[in-house]
Amino acid sequence: MSDHALRVLRPGLLTTVQDLGRTGWRHLGVAHAGALDRDAAQLGNRLVGNRADAAVLELTLHGPTLQLEVPTRIALTGAAVSARFEGEPVPCGRPVLLPAGTLELGAVRAGARAWLAIAGGIDVPEVLGSRSTDLRGGFGGLDGRALRNGDRVVLGDTAPFDCTRLQSTPWWIDPGHDDDPRAPIRYLPSTHPWSAPLARRAWNVSASSNRQGLRLQGDALPTTSADGLSEPVAPGTIQLPPDGQPIILLADAQTVGGYPRLGHVIAADLPRLAHCIPGQTLHFAAVDATTAHRLACAARARVARIGVMIDARVPAI
Repeated sequence: MSDHALRVLRPGLLTTVQDLGRTGWRHLGVAHAGALDRDAAQLGNRLVGNRADAAVLELTLHGPTLQLEVPTRIALTGAAVSARFEGEPVPCGRPVLLPAGTLELGAVRAGARAWLAIAGGIDVPEVLGSRSTDLRGGFGGLDGRALRNGDRVVLGDTAPFDCTRLQSTPWWIDPGHDDDPRAPIRYLPSTHPWSAPLARRAWNVSASSNRQGLRLQGDALPTTSADGLSEPVAPGTIQLPPDGQPIILLADAQTVGGYPRLGHVIAADLPRLAHCIPGQTLHFAAVDATTAHRLACAARARVARIGVMIDARVPAI
């Protein structure tokens, strides 16, 4: 374990350690967890020279203030963040070298979440093959919880950085999704009778949304009495609870559920859900499996192209 670390001076609204999540444990009821926008987390890691699956900090709505004990390289991805190092603005979407000092991460703008990648990654113990925080289960990350004042977060080993002032590259990446942010969320519809009407109504994101699910508010869909049978669910599943207000399950979702399923958000649009803010209006559009597969391949290819360009400019650690 490295002696390099950062100290949490202020924790932000909800800051957690996340990597790409846990796989292979859902049959035991263990949630996937992990960064809600995997693309942003992976590209942030590549900007600092880490492996794509290194642990990062996920910031929600307002970021933390951190004391860096040693010079390091960082990158901020996802939604834009108001960031300053010792009073000097810190740009997003690029590698930034910082000496020891105070990094203030403020409001997350034009989205709900951002990710802070740090050279060497966040060095917390792996639990079930992942360093991600499972807030519902209370394990992983830093003691299964969000960051608190006074926490000391250990960083992975890296070569020392020779840096006495903030330095950033003249180039940056824009991993934003190709679609207009006002474009509908695309989903594979189920056979439920209210699956198609979902797309004919506008929905607002509820303030009660969290990493488990994006709760929607609008003209309620009719519901019928549940049969009580639990069925498999996964991140992206659209459920219809008794109040008629849909829920889109996210990374911390349970593995089975008794609510009717209206469909499943396609893989290419899952990262967009991470950036939905309370009060935002969403529309849905049904697509078929062939279209979903084509869009997923295009999204992976876009991230791969950006990754290749980053790797040509940033040395691996």
